[in-house]
Amino acid sequence: MTVPLSTLTRTFARIGVLSFGGPAAQIALMHEELVERRTWLTERQYLSALSFCMMLPGPEAMQLCTYAGWRLRGVLGGLIAGTLFVLPGALVVLALALAYATWGQVPLVQSLFLGIQAAVVVIVVQALIKVAKRAFGPGYMAEGAALAALAFLAIYALRLPFPLIIAGAALWGAFRSTTRPDTPAPRLTPGTTRRTALTAVIFLALWAAPFALLTNSDLLTQIGLFFSKLAVVTFGGAYAVLAYMTQEVVGTHGWLTTPEMIDALGLAETTPGPLILVTEFVATLAGAKVSLATALAAAALTLWVTFIPCFLWIFAGAPYLEWLTHQPRLSGALRAITAAVVGVIANLSLWFALHVLFAEVHTNGPALPVLSTAQPLAFALTALAALLLLALRLGMATTLALMALAGLATSLLG
Repeated sequence: MTVPLSTLTRTFARIGVLSFGGPAAQIALMHEELVERRTWLTERQYLSALSFCMMLPGPEAMQLCTYAGWRLRGVLGGLIAGTLFVLPGALVVLALALAYATWGQVPLVQSLFLGIQAAVVVIVVQALIKVAKRAFGPGYMAEGAALAALAFLAIYALRLPFPLIIAGAALWGAFRSTTRPDTPAPRLTPGTTRRTALTAVIFLALWAAPFALLTNSDLLTQIGLFFSKLAVVTFGGAYAVLAYMTQEVVGTHGWLTTPEMIDALGLAETTPGPLILVTEFVATLAGAKVSLATALAAAALTLWVTFIPCFLWIFAGAPYLEWLTHQPRLSGALRAITAAVVGVIANLSLWFALHVLFAEVHTNGPALPVLSTAQPLAFALTALAALLLLALRLGMATTLALMALAGLATSLLG
């Protein structure tokens, strides 16, 4: 099937503008548009591509969109689809980050963000529940729960780096995997390896290109290197690496404060596109503390080093999709990583909750609250957010808007 570029562009522009609600909603939207409505992909092709994208670091929904474009119109189609999936959200995040840098310290605005921070605590708990349901499937409950518990202890108590935890889980899953595919892996077509090598060289050069222009900016170089590293270890979605990102951004580099990091996630949740756009928000705020020009450069650089690798993984790996999905050890590694991610997100949930609910938290070792600094208003707002999101099951955007109004009301009434 040959899809006209104009039709492909309009379709993926629509998907990009409507891609609110996180990866589950985005994947469902693409299924409806590409499989059910336009029949550009079969059900089997779509599910195989989704499994493949879940094996990769980075946002699986964006990479699934890129794969669909590649399958329809080659590399150009993939570039159009992937770019249009990210672009609307990236523009909104940039505007929000610049507005936050300008007005975020105004007392009335800070009250508004208290409600958003309370909602973020519940949103991350909800993400934890969803990932746990996916990770602890039939026959994997005991082993998956054990891996999640070990991952939680490793990052919370031992403070081991996130990449090390993911690597350990992948090795364990690959070693433990004994299942065999129902059908043999297909043979690769001649020339596939040569084309893959050329693709890798081109996109690795593109990935590294901005660093040649950053000789006079230590901050931009640090931002580029950090988010490049993050792009390689982002298995399990943005929530999985948020704790690691926060540890580095707040603790190691000092680019943001803890409240700013929580606000960044809350605002990123309100935009279309992948949640990993929170990296753009963080980089923009870090750059804004120097100048507007630095903020814009940091945003552009972060988008580049975050998403160029996503195109690399798809364009280099897509020809191997059928072969890869028949490799049992890869599937075992992915399953173990997903289980470990549950423990990592549990740590993130605890970290966010402690910093929202208590004014002081000891961070020299495992995070522990100073109980005397409990904030009753934050507890009340978090309970309200749980009611709206978990009990009444309002949408994320609606809950964030209502919680922002609730935070604002507490300031006006107080």
